[in-house]
Amino acid sequence: MNLNKQHIVLVLIGALILGFGGAYFGVQLAQSNQTQDTEELVTDNSDGNQELKTPAATPKNMDKVVQAYSLIKQNYLEDVEEQQLIEGAIQGMLDTLEDPYSTYMDVETMKNFNETIESSFQGIGAEVSMVNDTVTIIAPIKDSPAEDSGLRPNDQILSVDNESIQGLDLFEAVEKIRGKKGTDVVLEIKRPGVSEPFDVTITRDEIPLETVYSEMKTIDGKKTGVIEITTFSEKTAEHFKKQLTDLEKKGMEGLVIDVRGNPGGLLNAVEAILKEFIPEEMPYIQIEDGNGNKTPYHSELKEKKPYPVSVLVNEGSASASEILAIAMKEAGYDVVGTKSYGKGTVQKAIPFGDGSTIKLTFYKWLSPEGKWIHEKGVKPTIKVEQPKYFYTNPIQIEEPITYNHTGEKIENIQIMLRGLGYDPGRNDGYFNKETVEAVEKFQSDNDLKVTGEINKETAGLIESKIVEKIRSGADDKQLEKALNSLY
Repeated sequence: MNLNKQHIVLVLIGALILGFGGAYFGVQLAQSNQTQDTEELVTDNSDGNQELKTPAATPKNMDKVVQAYSLIKQNYLEDVEEQQLIEGAIQGMLDTLEDPYSTYMDVETMKNFNETIESSFQGIGAEVSMVNDTVTIIAPIKDSPAEDSGLRPNDQILSVDNESIQGLDLFEAVEKIRGKKGTDVVLEIKRPGVSEPFDVTITRDEIPLETVYSEMKTIDGKKTGVIEITTFSEKTAEHFKKQLTDLEKKGMEGLVIDVRGNPGGLLNAVEAILKEFIPEEMPYIQIEDGNGNKTPYHSELKEKKPYPVSVLVNEGSASASEILAIAMKEAGYDVVGTKSYGKGTVQKAIPFGDGSTIKLTFYKWLSPEGKWIHEKGVKPTIKVEQPKYFYTNPIQIEEPITYNHTGEKIENIQIMLRGLGYDPGRNDGYFNKETVEAVEKFQSDNDLKVTGEINKETAGLIESKIVEKIRSGADDKQLEKALNSLY
């Protein structure tokens, strides 16, 4: 079977975007009949063709599977659909691999998915994966309801609208989370480092799939470009090149590429971008098959850009983002921020011909120097944490919190207050007099009843002000360091 004729699409992110209309894995992953103009993402260096390996004969023990099917179909107490048994067998085989990135999508799931590959979709806007049998956030999408609500990489989703999703597969869980614009969904979140789960109410909205944003800043008198890539989709490389050219025409003297919170996407998109920066003498990526054979891929670039470049990453930078970061790092560019997610495998989506698809891990991807970052991540050359309030949690209270109270919630609020410019005197979770005074000042400044107590209204406004400040970029220490380290 020739992969080019089948228009098989390789994806680097084994996850789902929570959107109405389908489980959306990979970013801008297209179904087979829509990828005729899409470059094959992993090609054979000789003729561009690769064959799927198929077994020469049916395994001897396959008779057991057929026997089990017949026993269940003919003797089980209740009626069982033939398709249910077949799909269950496929999913069972995939489950034994213990690989969260190898999955099966039935006809209905694929039908729904195909509706989400347009310019936008509806949902909460977060990419998720199954980690240790728990639905886990890889990254929220930029400007999405998930980002607005404060969801973070590695947040675990325990229940949806007070109904546990433990035991569900990823597609079943996504089916419960996604929904139409304007509707609410309540997610129970378990966050690393926080002792108790908390609820987050999110209003679903339309999620645009703009993937590249750029601007010019002046740093020490030098024109400095910032290009943010939120995902790697079909048009990402094209848009990146256009915006890069526009910045260069304006006299750009340095560049920061920001892939923080970028969960990955299509390999050919990040390849095309790396070809702009990685000279031909070193590979920008290596692909390793199951037999340990490694194939390096090179650009035709003769020399580096005449200006300095750095890359911004964080724990939400995964897969294709990590390909970009590690290649740039090994080419001598700075990587700024915190350690990335750590996904170093490559999947192909193989259609069965009936509308269903299996997505299977085929390869490892390696850095130019042959390093595998899977479950390790890319370490920055310049480590920079954001201010503490960037890592605070949603405030959930039933009864007002007052003077002399103690606990994690108060510590969380104290960090938020300090981030907003109100000094609580301490950050250890004790509601002291200085914290009372800080709360009173905040209430007075925001036309709330001045009580010095934190009720739901005060807590909600503190939280929204923090989200607003984070999104404004006014205190982005990582970006600030990346810009200043260029020169």
